[in-house]
Amino acid sequence: MAVNLRVVSESARGRFRNATVIFIKSLVWIRQLATRLAAAIVAAGALGCGTGGSESTVVVYTSVDQRFAEALLARFTAETGIRVRALFDSEAGKTTGFLHRLRRERSRPRCDVWFSSEVFGTIELAREGLLAPYASPAAADIPVEWKDPQRRWTGLAARARVAAFDPRRVDPSVVPRSWRAFAEPGWAARTALANPLFGTTRGHVAAIFAYWGPEAARRFLQDLRVNGAVVADGNAHAVRLVASGAADICWTDTDDVWAAQTRGEDLELVYPALDSGLPTVWIPCSVAIVANGPHPGLARRLTDFLVSAAVERALYESDSRNVPVRSAVRAELGVGGPAPQALDFERVADALPTADAAVREILLD
Repeated sequence: MAVNLRVVSESARGRFRNATVIFIKSLVWIRQLATRLAAAIVAAGALGCGTGGSESTVVVYTSVDQRFAEALLARFTAETGIRVRALFDSEAGKTTGFLHRLRRERSRPRCDVWFSSEVFGTIELAREGLLAPYASPAAADIPVEWKDPQRRWTGLAARARVAAFDPRRVDPSVVPRSWRAFAEPGWAARTALANPLFGTTRGHVAAIFAYWGPEAARRFLQDLRVNGAVVADGNAHAVRLVASGAADICWTDTDDVWAAQTRGEDLELVYPALDSGLPTVWIPCSVAIVANGPHPGLARRLTDFLVSAAVERALYESDSRNVPVRSAVRAELGVGGPAPQALDFERVADALPTADAAVREILLD
């Protein structure tokens, strides 16, 4: 019996050894498979974040109104097959939120292309070394005054800073044609403007500081406050205040007036000059490539598209009706009204810190 038991025991041990060998081999095979899968995942990640030819998605941050930007980016994808991952900003925060984000991401950029609804924040990013130089061949016909001399950004598709009003409450013939008059008691108390720390209103106030001088500009802000001007969340909010009767006139951009008219609101506009002998304040959209972004090749492809004459046409033909800075495109489209004139955008950007500080101290304190 013992012999039989021993034989059985030895047989069992043999089967156990065979099972153990199979089990160990299975573990080795699983480990090898896991290693291969991990390597494949790393390789895919490298392709997704690198600069090779197998990239298929480009990342854009944009403060251009979402419905207009989405239509343009969808067109780019349809024409090129390149997918776009877009991040959009809010009406109130607009450009400023993305400026902070791009600064935070400086050591490890996640964005490829910056597509802004204005230009002054873009100039700040360029001065901080956050934008890469690129002379797009698609922008060769854009006049030099709308482009960075160091090729870090390109301006296009401008909007004017205008005064919007309800003609049932405001006689169009008496609306001031210069911004200086809007701080006078008869106008300031009837006026709404967006928070001047954000968006195009920020650039507008900085232009006042740049061209009038800090002393005159500070007096202007003081008069606005003392005489009762209302600070709104954004340009669209300022327009709604006029449409609702809470204000009689507002500072805003042309596209917000066109949008209100499309909604059936009875609004008209005038184009006040920045000052006597100076033009209306025109603020272009701007396009730039983020320095050290994850997909530089695709960034150039998207930039070429966004600065093209086709995009200027599309934005003019949209409800936004941005005015092309290319005179040939304006002529082709039969664009009426005032033609965009560029300010010295670098000069205005120089005034941003002083203007921001004064706004906080005088208007928002």
